[in-house]
Parts: sequence; structure tokens; C-alpha cells
Amino acid sequence: MNRPSGRGRRLRLFSLTSVLCAGAVFLCAPALASTPLPGRDSAMGQTSTEPVTDTPMGSQIRKHEGGEEQAVPAIAPLATVAGMDVSSHQGNVDWNSWYNQGMRFAYVKATESTGYKNPYFAQQYNGSYNVGMIRGAYHFALPDRSSGAAQANYFVDNGGGWSKDGKTLPGALDMEYNPYGSTCYGKTKSQMTAWIKDFSDTYHSRTGRWPVIYTSTSWWNQCVDGDFSSTNPLWVARYASTVGQLPYNWGIWTIWQYTSSPIDKNTFNGGYDRLQALANG
Repeated sequence: MNRPSGRGRRLRLFSLTSVLCAGAVFLCAPALASTPLPGRDSAMGQTSTEPVTDTPMGSQIRKHEGGEEQAVPAIAPLATVAGMDVSSHQGNVDWNSWYNQGMRFAYVKATESTGYKNPYFAQQYNGSYNVGMIRGAYHFALPDRSSGAAQANYFVDNGGGWSKDGKTLPGALDMEYNPYGSTCYGKTKSQMTAWIKDFSDTYHSRTGRWPVIYTSTSWWNQCVDGDFSSTNPLWVARYASTVGQLPYNWGIWTIWQYTSSPIDKNTFNGGYDRLQALANG
């Protein structure tokens, strides 16, 4: 995975309601499009027709689930790696500053549905790489707009690919609450599972890697009935002192997004050598 996610004015809006932090992003750029009107997607499967803008990763999870932002997460593993994720709401990011604060990996939003490309993608994706971070791209899914295959191809064609250079993480699929309509995009659990599989299989056929799946346990349990634990690494969002219960059948998390203040921060479950192994495939 715009509305404030840990990235922008939106988190500041959230802070007036359920999110406990005020300014939510570092180097936040003005939104590039107006906030969309509520979608018309319904439980009957009607496709939302609201314009796609730029939804940051985690923005809808914070909106629906809230939670307490953590300065430092309580982590059981002995070895972890600090990371972050950004979207257009950060604008041109000062990557040297974040590297000096200990960040060693970054995910950058590339696309949303098949109609949005992050205009800051090059600066963010290449800039994180140039300062020495291991970086990857993510796609904000809108499963009611087009097929999983169509969105996977759009993602790969617009920055979401993978190369075995030791510095590129597999692309991530951002699955969370619908910013334009009903929670599960008008799909049944089995239909949502099929959509995710279509995206995942297409991404794998294009790149040779399974995409990382970003989600929250609450959203996943409401909207999906499939098991992706044997193929896709889990990136779980939970703004609390512990990671808590994981989505169906995943026994371990790979990345945990634990706060959006002052930017979306993540921790990798393992040492730096394991992060390199994920990059290398």
C-alpha cells in the first residue's frame, strides 16, 4: 500500500478521532488529489465508481481499528531490522536522515488499482536504494475494480518488479479496508481468496517471487477464507505493544507495522542476513 496512512494529512485527521498521534508523517507533501467521496460498493457486489486517488498503506486499518501507536514495539525475537514505508504523502524523502536514524529497509507505494501511479516513486524507490537500504514496492489493491491479474501486471509494469541484486525485496500486496466503499469490496470470502490468488500467481509468474501480503488480522478474518501461509510472507499491521493473533494459518510474521508516528515504521522478524535472504529469494 491517498489518505493518511502513516503518511500524511490523513493521520492528522485520524488524530482527531481514534488515532492517538497528531502529525503523522515526515516530510509530508500536500495531497495530490481531493479526498474521494464515499464509494457505492455494496455487499451485493456493486462496483465502486469513485475516482482512485492515493490511499496510503495502513490508513484504512487505523481508521477502522485504531490502536495505540508504539514508539518501540515489544518484540520477542532477539534479532530484528528497522524499516519504514512511504507513499506520495511524504513527497521527496530525506533518505539520509532516516538511514542515520537506523532504518535499513523501506517499502514504497508504486500503484493503486490500475489507475494510479505514485508521482514520487522514483525519488523514493531509488533514493532509499542509494543510501544503502534494501527496498521494495507495494500495490494498494482495489479488488472491485479489476482482476487480480490485471492489477498484478499493472504493478509489475510500473515499478513493482523484482531483481536478484540483493537490495530489492519482493513486491507487497496491500489488502485492507476499502477506502471507497464496503469493507470487503462487495466480495464473498471465497471470491476474495480467488482474487488474491489471481494477483499472487500472476506476480509469481512475472517475477519468480511470491508477493508479501500486507494486512490486518481483523480485516483478513472478515474478508478472506484462503490459506496463503505456505507461499506468501506476512506483513501484519497492528498498532499495539505486541503483534497479537495472526491472520488465518500464518504461524509467523515477517514484517510488523507497529506505528505511523511520525511515519509508518516496521520491524523485520530476523537479523539483517535474513532480510538479505528475503531480498535474494
